[in-house]
Amino acid sequence: MALVLHSGNTNKNAFKALIAAEYSGIKVELVQSFEMGVSNKTPEFVKMNPIGKVPVLETPDGPIFESNAIARYVTRLKPDNPLYGSSQIEYGHIEQWIDFASLEIDDNLKKWFLPRIGRTVYLPPAEEATISALKRALGALNTHLASNTYLVGHAVTLADIIMTCNLYSGFSRIMTKSFTSEFPHIERYFWTMVNQPNFSKILGEVKQTETVPPVQSAKKPSQPKEAAKPKPKDEPKKEAKKEVQKEPAKPKAEAGEEEEEAPKPKPKNPLDLLPPSKMILDEWKRLYSNTKTNFREVAIKGFWDMYDPEGYSLWFCDYKYNDENSVSFVTLNKVSGFLQRMDLTRKYAFGKMLVIGSEPPFKVKGLWLFRGQEIPQFVLDECYDMELYDWRKVDISDEAQKERVNQMIEDYEPFEGEALLDAKCFK
Repeated sequence: MALVLHSGNTNKNAFKALIAAEYSGIKVELVQSFEMGVSNKTPEFVKMNPIGKVPVLETPDGPIFESNAIARYVTRLKPDNPLYGSSQIEYGHIEQWIDFASLEIDDNLKKWFLPRIGRTVYLPPAEEATISALKRALGALNTHLASNTYLVGHAVTLADIIMTCNLYSGFSRIMTKSFTSEFPHIERYFWTMVNQPNFSKILGEVKQTETVPPVQSAKKPSQPKEAAKPKPKDEPKKEAKKEVQKEPAKPKAEAGEEEEEAPKPKPKNPLDLLPPSKMILDEWKRLYSNTKTNFREVAIKGFWDMYDPEGYSLWFCDYKYNDENSVSFVTLNKVSGFLQRMDLTRKYAFGKMLVIGSEPPFKVKGLWLFRGQEIPQFVLDECYDMELYDWRKVDISDEAQKERVNQMIEDYEPFEGEALLDAKCFK
């Protein structure tokens, strides 16, 4: 009998076991056509979990409920599974962070989210206390991740899987960019994790919520109460007439409000309002892409012929936390995630990112061409990765800096005396 997981396909608690299964090489089948509120109310399901909660794992030896217990069970099916660390102290730390992810992160996220969608009573003082507790927990996690790529050791463990699934709930439903920007190491960690192949296979594309869910307004009980009051014989009819007359007035007022709040034309990007530049960015990108030989003589020379120092600026960037880059594929994924999140600048930028070194820790350095004389403000606001780099404007009157630009554009190797692990282009 195969392992069968009873849950919907969007349940973050089910994701824990499914991701653990991917890392462990264990086959777990997600039950088909699961409908919450229906499938979990059947006698067969209640027999597996008397309180009807999901997920439940069906095994040859009987069912298991509670998501962390299921993830632990799946992990232990593989002997000496590295997801449980390589020593007793690592095992203890993994269990420590699993508890922290559940009690400090997940519980507070639920206490913040559920009242806002009407599942529990919304009380502003309670929400304030919950957000304060959540920020305290995130602050502690952020401090730990400032000097650690993973929660425990130098590879993904079950603690990372459970922590990331719990953070996924927050990032996708209630924690906006303005909220998470206070915790840059958590942001770096989260986006690195969800872009790992075994995570992305289960989670798919992950997007951060842009808004905090509004508090659902309670239904107005005034009309039923009035109707229930005892009145003289003639008054109910009059009251009904009054109510009929009052009701149409509401939609008109609401319609007026909707017209006033109709979306206005989207303002132009400030970069579109700059004076025209002689440099046509798309022409440079085509030249870069189409030059296969004599790169220095053709593409590099062409770049400087096109470059407009009044309309564009060049910037070097250096990753602040290179000491963390101890695993090659994690470092490469980190850079790939950065380039994905820079997609909003595609019309206004060109970039090269180099991963340098033949052994860890690997160095990440970059060169960026931006429209205008400063790094665009909307990029600084929207792409959290910008805070993870030190930025320095290129002085093109300095021949040494100009030559460094040339070498970064052409993936010159060795770069500054070291081999290139990889070079990625944003164009």
